[in-house]
Amino acid sequence: MIIARPMFGTNAWGPLLVFFVECVLLVGTVGSTIGHAALGLRVQTVDGRAAGPITALVRSALLCLLIPAVVWDRDRRGLHDKAAGTVIVRR
Repeated sequence: MIIARPMFGTNAWGPLLVFFVECVLLVGTVGSTIGHAALGLRVQTVDGRAAGPITALVRSALLCLLIPAVVWDRDRRGLHDKAAGTVIVRR
């Protein structure tokens, strides 16, 4: 007999937590996540400065909510970037 595991359990938030920590640490220190770096992109503030830890924390928290990431403006900037005051640019 095969017993199906429930889809939602104690580990359901694990991948999102790992993603959040990765984004905060990497964007806050080196300016890009692993995916951004692979594509030659970086995250910076609107005025050209490096995104610091607080900005990375705000951006990552909003990104984990998903809704800001799928809603963008005419410039194709997500709401999470607009609220955090960041942009993604080519290196």
